[in-house]
Amino acid sequence: MKHLFTYGTLMCEDIMEDVSGCRLPFEPGVLNGYSRKSVRGEDYPGIIPHDGGSVAGLLYRNVPDPAWERLDRFEDVMYARHSVPILLKNGETVTAQAYVVQPEYRKLLEPSEWDFEAFLRSGKARFQSHFKGYRSL
Repeated sequence: MKHLFTYGTLMCEDIMEDVSGCRLPFEPGVLNGYSRKSVRGEDYPGIIPHDGGSVAGLLYRNVPDPAWERLDRFEDVMYARHSVPILLKNGETVTAQAYVVQPEYRKLLEPSEWDFEAFLRSGKARFQSHFKGYRSL
């Protein structure tokens, strides 16, 4: 089984459960060498490689195969899964899958960093009611 590093909407346990179809154990982790940007006109972010960058998120362990099928449909063509090293609080590094914005879609990213706390305050409900990815599950 593979692990999943999440850095945006899937850090919300309820959204992750809705999307994956299961409840999974998770822990905080950091992905170095990437940055998290807002997607223009959307409530969700994307990550791209960035020297010196760092993205805090959650590592979900042992994601079952049926959940990967649902996650891939949810993320759609804008993102591709990449194997990345995640640094955990205990100093351990774990290899996980992360959805990275594909080069042809990077023009949709804002220069600004995406803010998870702002998403929780003002974007989460809108995202859950309007995001087309939910219809693909």
